Amino acid sequence: MANRRVQILMGSDSDAGVMRRAVEVLDELGVSSHMTVASAHRSPERVRRLIDEAPAGGVGVFIVGAGAAAHLAGVVAAHSTLPVIGVPIDSSPLQGWDALLATVQMPPGVPVATVSVGKAGAVNAAVLAAQILATGDAGLAGRLADYKRRLADKVEQAAARVEGPAEGSGGS
Repeated sequence: MANRRVQILMGSDSDAGVMRRAVEVLDELGVSSHMTVASAHRSPERVRRLIDEAPAGGVGVFIVGAGAAAHLAGVVAAHSTLPVIGVPIDSSPLQGWDALLATVQMPPGVPVATVSVGKAGAVNAAVLAAQILATGDAGLAGRLADYKRRLADKVEQAAARVEGPAEGSGGS
């Protein structure tokens, strides 16, 4: 587990399709990560071991995805002083509302930064993790600035497609 700056945990392998988006964004930003499954309810010892080993492996931030009861992020936050970012997964009949509420309602002193539900949340968790790590890494800060510029460029390109040729441009 050496040299993994972000540890990504999820409560079930069925969450991997969502959480893979975080890995993709972190890869794009040049941030090493490791993704695995650990359940707060079914494998609490595994969760505790991963939390305990994280600092020695270079982990600076946890990203934790969970659906339904979504206790995993809170358990990680309870046992670590590293930042924890929770991604509510829309895997239950309540379409992620249960996971969102479980992830965001932490008691004072046990924070979990909670992002949006599902794949957009996984992307935002990766960007937020990189922003946290970039406070001490000028190279990463520069890559984040480039990433944000590329997002703005995509909006400009979309606007140009939607707007098409300007009215009165002599096209008739």
